[in-house]
Order: sequence, then structure tokens, then C-alpha cells
Amino acid sequence: MLVKTFGSAVYGIEATTITVEVNITGGTKYYVVGLPDNAIKESYFRVKSALKNCNYHMPKQQVVVNMAPADIRKEGSSYDLTIAVGVLAASGQIVPDELDKYLIMGELSLDGGLQPIRGALPIAIQARKEGYKGFILPKQNAREAAIVDSLAVFGVSSITEVVDFLNGDKPLEEEVVNTRDEFYRSISLYEADFSDVKGQENIKRSLEIAAAGGHNLILIGPPGAGKTMLAKRLPSILPPLSLSEALETTKIHSVAGKLAAADALVSVRPFRSPHHTVSDVALVGGGGNPQPGEISLAHNGVLFLDELPEFKRTVLEVMRQPLEERKVTISRAKMSVDYPSSFMLVASMNPCPCGYYNHPERECVCGPGIVQKYLSKISGPLLDRIDLHVEVTPVNFSELSSERLSEKSEVIRERVIKAREIQQKRFAEKPDLHCNAQMESKMVRQVCRISEAGQILLKRAMEKLGLSARAYDRILKVARTIADLAGTEDIQIEHLAEAIQFRSLDREGWAG
Repeated sequence: MLVKTFGSAVYGIEATTITVEVNITGGTKYYVVGLPDNAIKESYFRVKSALKNCNYHMPKQQVVVNMAPADIRKEGSSYDLTIAVGVLAASGQIVPDELDKYLIMGELSLDGGLQPIRGALPIAIQARKEGYKGFILPKQNAREAAIVDSLAVFGVSSITEVVDFLNGDKPLEEEVVNTRDEFYRSISLYEADFSDVKGQENIKRSLEIAAAGGHNLILIGPPGAGKTMLAKRLPSILPPLSLSEALETTKIHSVAGKLAAADALVSVRPFRSPHHTVSDVALVGGGGNPQPGEISLAHNGVLFLDELPEFKRTVLEVMRQPLEERKVTISRAKMSVDYPSSFMLVASMNPCPCGYYNHPERECVCGPGIVQKYLSKISGPLLDRIDLHVEVTPVNFSELSSERLSEKSEVIRERVIKAREIQQKRFAEKPDLHCNAQMESKMVRQVCRISEAGQILLKRAMEKLGLSARAYDRILKVARTIADLAGTEDIQIEHLAEAIQFRSLDREGWAG
């Protein structure tokens, strides 16, 4: 008897429906065809043990399992349940009448229990698009799949529940998640708050500007000055995720297997902080079976690189293209997948190996040329993509011991949201542009017009401070953001002056 069941394969963050055909004929062998990997070939032993331990039987005839379309490589163990249900239906242990209405996925344990799968959300979105009545999958993944409306999602713990349901003996309980309630309930739940930070008002100001314009930022200062603490609080002042952004972010985390069973939706902006020993593939994504890397997991959020010069140069250089294009393309011989990677880069570093160059109290012990050599670990092209260079100085005792309450993240966020709303109106005709940092040079000339006095100031700054030509556009973009925060239509001379001071690393002789 020939029976068809339906599963799904995830490529990038999109899913493709896979038809699993099971045919039982005379003979004794078990075959899986249709470009399966080793994990799928091994499914025979998991399926056989699971069926036996749940009081079903594996047919003692020839079983041929075909996974169509046969020219796409199928990977992973999440087809176990799809194959097992097909075998049971083909051998008459399940009534096959309803099989074509459901998408069925799950990894089987030897006792018939189910293990979670990756990519439940994109699979559910594709199942709804193709008109399936329901999606049967492991209970651990049910909440993330249930945020897709107009699709019945059934979370199951064992294969017995699936068999009883398909035979009409026992109904399954549908998992229901109110997407909007789930989203708005935790939209602003951040553990860290700017009110915890004592002093550092100039650094908070630079982070506010970075958040308002989506600018990349680097913090340079001695150990213990608060660089990491400040960076960790940046997501708390970014505008809340929109529902579409939350869904896209959740899809990436679902594909990477990073969602907990209790999570339905990623409702706060991601903050990823990989260690400096991270490899190229772990940061950008890829591998034999392509997976999203840290830059994609930080999509719509913040990627924080602590101790930037300690990262391998090759690792930093592979970020250059994703920073510009806001996506990363992983190419293989037979396929190419795209992962979104629109993130804010925040980096921190010591000014020299000992950490005390330019320190107001402690003396730097690094020899001549050492500071310049340390800074040169960061290439010019990467530095070119960082808009704000911020020098962090240590907090003195009087500020640390002060009882005065600092401004809360919520208050700063309101100002940032107002600035972003101005930018949304400005870029209304450009669907790919969301903030000032994403403007190209041509648009900078149109949007960031400055007065004659501003031109003179900028010219003098570039000559006197030795600023490079690449700093010109960055200064104008940052000045535009500062003007948006101030609510003014034109870039004033004070906005330009503030933007100029954020180009420390472009100054000739900064580390000379």
C-alpha cells in the first residue's frame, strides 16, 4: 500500500514542503531515497524501536520511503515522526483518510517520545500558506508555531497521541497563543536600565544618539570604566520591535534552535555578545548544513564585540559586507541561502595593551609604537563603518557614591522614538531605509544640508584635526540625528560641532 505524509525542510529562514511517500511491498529490506543525510538514514532504528515500545509493529516486508522533491537534500532527524506515521498508515495501523490535511514533524526517542525540532515557525507559516488544516509537532515547539493564526497547531508528547488522533480515538488539544497579547505583554521587559549607571552622562548621550539614528559605535577606555555595562543597556533605549520585526527575528531564532519551550515570540530586541575566540562561521553563519550566525541572531538588535582588537582580523573583516547590505548570503554548490543581518554594531576596546593610555591618573607602560600597533589591529574599512568613536573615562568617587537618581531608560527611549518617527516620515518613500545611518552618500547630500557657517566649521575641523575624507559623510549623518533628537528641521552649527567630536580615531596622532 502507498501512503503520503507531509513534512518540511528549512533553507535559510524559509520552508519548503517535503512529501514523504511510503510504499510497502514484498521483500524484507528498508530503503530511504530522495537525498537523505545520515540522520534520516538512521531513522529506521529510531522508528522501529519507538513503534515496538508503543505496542505497534514495523512491517516485516520491504518498506520504501521516498522524500520528494528528490533533488533537494534533506537533513536532520525531524522527519522521524513523518516517516513513522507513513509506515503505520501504509501497514494499516492508522486510518490514512486525514493524512493529507496535516503537516507532521518531530524527532522520535526510542520510547516513542518526541524531541524538539528547529524552524517550527517558518514551517508553520509555509503550512498556512499551502492551506493545511493543521500542524502536528513536538509539544516543546507548539508555542512558537501557534503564533501563526488560521492554522491548528497540536503539540504532542508521544507517537501514541498522534495515532489515537488520526484514528479518531482521542482528540488533541489545540495550542492557542494570542500573538498580540504575547507581543505587547513583554515588549519592554529589560532587566538592565540606564538608571543603574552613575555618572557617564556624555557616554549616555552618545548611546542615545546611536539609538536614535541606528549608528554603529565604538567605546574606547581603560578597564573598569563601564564600557560593557553601558553597552548592555543600549537595547533598553531602542524603539520597541514592531510585530513584523518580532516575527522576522523569531524566525531566525527558531531556525537556529534558540527558542525556549516557554517562548512564543522574541518581543525584545536581541543583544548578542560573542566571545573574541568566535570563528568566522559562528559569527557570519554557514557550515555544512547552513545555520544563522551571531550577526543574524542580532538582527533588529545589537551585536556587541567586547575587546575588539582581540578578535581575529579575518573574523572582523567578514562583517564588512553584512554591515553595508544588512543581509548575509551563504553559498553552497547546490544552494544559496540568505539570512537577514540588520543590526547595530557596538564595540569596546582598551586604548592600548595595558589599558591606561590617556588615563587621567594612571600611567601607560606601553613602549613607543605599541599603542599605534594595537589600534591598527582594527582595519580602516571596518572603522569606516563605525559612526561614533566615544572615549570613556573612569567615574570618580563622588559620582559613584552620589544618591542622585539617574535618568531611566524609559525616558530616554521616548526621545529616541520621537527621533525615529521623524526619520520614518523622511524615508516614507524608501521602504528599505529605516534610519539615518542607512543613508547612502547621494541621499546624505540631499537630507543633510548645512549652512555656510557649518561648511566653514567642518572644513576647519577636517584640516585642523586631520580628519579623513571618509569621516565627512559620517559626521553629517550623526549631525542629522542630533538635529532630529532636538526636533529641528535644519542642522544647526551646535549639532555639527557635537558630531565632529565623535571622530576620535580619525584624528591624526591620536595614538602618536
